[in-house]
Amino acid sequence: MRTDPPAPPADSAVVRDALGVGVAVGLSGFAFGVTSAGAGLGLLQTCALSLLVFTGASQFALVGALAAGGNPFTAAAGAFFLGARNAFYGLRLSGLLGLPRAVRPLAAHWVIDETSAVALAQPDRRTARLGFTITGLTLYVLWNLTTLIGALGASALGDTDAWGLDAAGPAVFLALLAPMLSGTVERAVAGLGVLLVLLCQPVLPAGVPVLVAALAAPAVLTVHGRMTRGTEPGERR
Repeated sequence: MRTDPPAPPADSAVVRDALGVGVAVGLSGFAFGVTSAGAGLGLLQTCALSLLVFTGASQFALVGALAAGGNPFTAAAGAFFLGARNAFYGLRLSGLLGLPRAVRPLAAHWVIDETSAVALAQPDRRTARLGFTITGLTLYVLWNLTTLIGALGASALGDTDAWGLDAAGPAVFLALLAPMLSGTVERAVAGLGVLLVLLCQPVLPAGVPVLVAALAAPAVLTVHGRMTRGTEPGERR
């Protein structure tokens, strides 16, 4: 029996999902604004980070390392490595979205976890473009607006550490990461990364444990590749 392919989702459903992701994550820019101001960054520095960097995990990693007394270059290196994953998203989205060459530099600025997740979940190019655009626009506007509000209101909150807002960023990042840990390899990379951070945190300067944790991915993939080759049928020994 011939089975018809599933119908693509209606535009309203794509817009609804994109707005949900954009609003939920965009509001956490307030926590970044407060955390950044608490770490000693000025209003312009805080807003420039959100406008120009626009990748929450890297921004939180940078100000967190600076607040802990880390070297600025080490803090920037940790943020860079965290943001490097967006380049891999870009490789995947480039073929899926098929945007005109003139638009690609602007679209590249919106290639982050949330826009990639929404776009890659769509069955065709048209809905992928719609989901990517709505998510990126909503998130960019809200993230920068709430960053400004958080940075301006940080002084009114007093001791920002007492509010625990610095945990909001990692919590959001974990919520986004959790659905991706669907396989054994992904869970092994995440577990080894956590273990490396816990082992390195007491002995290495702030920001460096994040760099060390990046070694978890090639380590696990190397072991997984050797195990896979070792179980291939007909392998010559």
